[in-house]
Amino acid sequence: MIAALFVETDGAYYGLPDVDPWDEARDARLYAGPWPVVAHPPCQRWGRYWHGAPNKPHQYQLGDDAGCFEAALAAVRRWGGVLEHPAHSKAWAAFDLAEPPKAGGWVAADFQEGWTAHVEQGHYGHLSRKATWLYASRVELPSLRWGAGEQRIHPVALAKHGYAKARRIGMMAMVGGKDKTRIRNATPEPFRDILISMARSAHRRAAA
Repeated sequence: MIAALFVETDGAYYGLPDVDPWDEARDARLYAGPWPVVAHPPCQRWGRYWHGAPNKPHQYQLGDDAGCFEAALAAVRRWGGVLEHPAHSKAWAAFDLAEPPKAGGWVAADFQEGWTAHVEQGHYGHLSRKATWLYASRVELPSLRWGAGEQRIHPVALAKHGYAKARRIGMMAMVGGKDKTRIRNATPEPFRDILISMARSAHRRAAA
């Protein structure tokens, strides 16, 4: 059994054997073990626009996520598992974690048996390249598809704005409707399965 923390209700981690999903209603900050975890703590207050939308800056404080990242990090360190956040998350500096190299590969993240890596979820089926940082502890570290993926340009954006702007705004800029946030935040199933496998490997390491 593993626990999937800070996941979307009825999302990719629901309905899987031996996976206990914790959504917002369950409040994953309260998770007290004993299973290894896959953690997806909210990232809004740690990213490029942590302060708010560009046209309404300074609405929020850096890292003001009600303790979600801190709880996720503590769970990974305590029970073993892996945490996922957008690349260049300011949480890494806030919690004294080493930044992983963009070229890929696992490097030591801290002095608590933690490891970190940079990987793009586009290699695993996400619409965009979705550069991601991982933090793992007490698990087997897989070799992932390292490096930058192929540049993706939306054909509508290319026709409407030209190459330079279409390249700059990326694929997600052309996704409309109410599902845009869900699509952006979604974890592709092949990538989800790798994270689950990593968490499950904590059992093997503990038994060794």
